[in-house]
Amino acid sequence: MDSDAKGLYRRFAEREARGNSPVYQELAERVAQDGPLLALLERLPDAKRQPNLLFGAVRHLGGPVTEGWPAFRTWVTAHWAEVSATMLERRTQTNEAGRCATLLPLLATLPQPLALIEVGASAGLCLYPDRYRYRYRYRYLAAGGAGVPAGESGKSGESGEFEEGGEFGAEGSAVVLDCTVSGPVPLGASLRERLPEVVWRAGIDLNPLDVRVEEDVRWLESLVWPEQTHRLERLRGAVRIARAEPPLLVRGDLNATVRELVARVPAGATPVVFHSAVLAYLPPEAREEFAATMRDLPGHWISNEAVSVLPTVAGRLPRPAPEGSGLFVLALDEQPVAFTGPHGQSLDWFGAA
Repeated sequence: MDSDAKGLYRRFAEREARGNSPVYQELAERVAQDGPLLALLERLPDAKRQPNLLFGAVRHLGGPVTEGWPAFRTWVTAHWAEVSATMLERRTQTNEAGRCATLLPLLATLPQPLALIEVGASAGLCLYPDRYRYRYRYRYLAAGGAGVPAGESGKSGESGEFEEGGEFGAEGSAVVLDCTVSGPVPLGASLRERLPEVVWRAGIDLNPLDVRVEEDVRWLESLVWPEQTHRLERLRGAVRIARAEPPLLVRGDLNATVRELVARVPAGATPVVFHSAVLAYLPPEAREEFAATMRDLPGHWISNEAVSVLPTVAGRLPRPAPEGSGLFVLALDEQPVAFTGPHGQSLDWFGAA
């Protein structure tokens, strides 16, 4: 029978790393077959055994992750005290600004101006959708499928065909976000002419990271997968933007703190609480407590989580997510609107815009 750690690393290799990071796929597969290393991992609390946390800690400490399994294993076992201490101290706080590309069309549909509150904000890089530039590329589905309407794209096509949707957003931004879209995504002329207006931005995290602190930025960089140099460049650009106007980040538990931040929203602004890949780290009862809190608060709630994380959202899906796709579900006030790529690389909109 597989140990918990063995199954965790096998699933990571198959569902997350495959097709995205050959380096991490190989390392995860080999960890899953290594009894002594699994035994070390299982001395850690469940939440601290994650592959991303192990690989990020090794990179943060200057260990080898791209030199092959023998070098990785030798180094990790020789430096286990430092590796495990880093894993216990740190969290997988991947702060992927690319997710703003999937949030943007939904934010544009809400009453303006907006006060953004991110739960699990890390360094707060997703609090700047109005400071980034965007490139959407339309993907057409097979005839009879839910492709982009001709009025949106100017063209109909067969499955697998693409058309550039143009570039728009903040002029001269250090960050340009690419996203492949399908379905009737609301990317109309008004959005292209003017991004959502954000007048206040704040975040909650158990361990907020400060973009002005080099060690915190280095940890964020360690969490970017080794082959994904475009994500590293994007991260560095987003850090430069955030440093020019650092966000308000509050240390605290999301269930205890979100009410306080919503109460601080400036008069006349629409409160928008949002999160991506955060609630999965909570036990089911804490997720339900958070959902109950959000139902009781003014404004809107945007969730962008794995399919199984919020049962009320999963139960309203118009169709199941493709098996093994790893897609998230984007939802507004518990109503699903799209499947999204975990790093903001794709947006598949449901139904009528």
